[in-house]
Amino acid sequence: MRILVVNVNTTDSMTKTIGEQAMTAASPGTEIVPLTPAFGADSVEGNYESHLAAIAVMETVRSYPEPFDAVIQAGYGEHGREGLQELLDVPVVDITEAAAATAQFLGRSYSVITTLDRAVPLIEDRLLLAGLSARCASVRASGMPVLELERDPAAAVEAIAEEAARAVEQDRAEVICLGCGGMSGLSERVVERTGVPVVDGVAAAVTIAESLVRLGLTTSKVRTYAPPRPKQFRAWPMAV
Repeated sequence: MRILVVNVNTTDSMTKTIGEQAMTAASPGTEIVPLTPAFGADSVEGNYESHLAAIAVMETVRSYPEPFDAVIQAGYGEHGREGLQELLDVPVVDITEAAAATAQFLGRSYSVITTLDRAVPLIEDRLLLAGLSARCASVRASGMPVLELERDPAAAVEAIAEEAARAVEQDRAEVICLGCGGMSGLSERVVERTGVPVVDGVAAAVTIAESLVRLGLTTSKVRTYAPPRPKQFRAWPMAV
């Protein structure tokens, strides 16, 4: 089984971190292929960058030359999953939805801890669109920019753990979701600080993708995710 794990930003070191977390969660015999888009922002922290990332991720997957069995979109609250589902028959799993869906098996309510406050509405909208918002106690921002997770990991971990503790104590969350692909590998400190289960979206997405492939399930093409209709694309250099 081969699973493509696509970072939404162009920071190679973050792709490496995401890939390592995916490999840790993967079963024997599953090949994880981490991919970095050829264009886009070095971090995605708003709607403009997110829409650009959606195009970049779709083009990265569309141009991948080898067969694959599933795709993971490794960006939290980002656009583009629906477009990938139109382009592909294989399962497409978004880490935002994977983390929230997994959290609902572990407790009555969950909270998401993300990076900057401006990312909160994007995540809230994604959860609402996916039908996963009813049991979301809160989406909280740690105040740490995405790239700061690598530049100052100790401060980032502490800020995330502190905000997670507030979600448990003030919002009554029973499960914490790490709300950024770059937070992969930070679960242990948050568990120590909060005492509740902590879901890493990349790891959750890998296990869900594997399950869908093993069940022989594919993306429905009857209506919403039917393939794009053939059209002329004016001045679009990557058009088929």
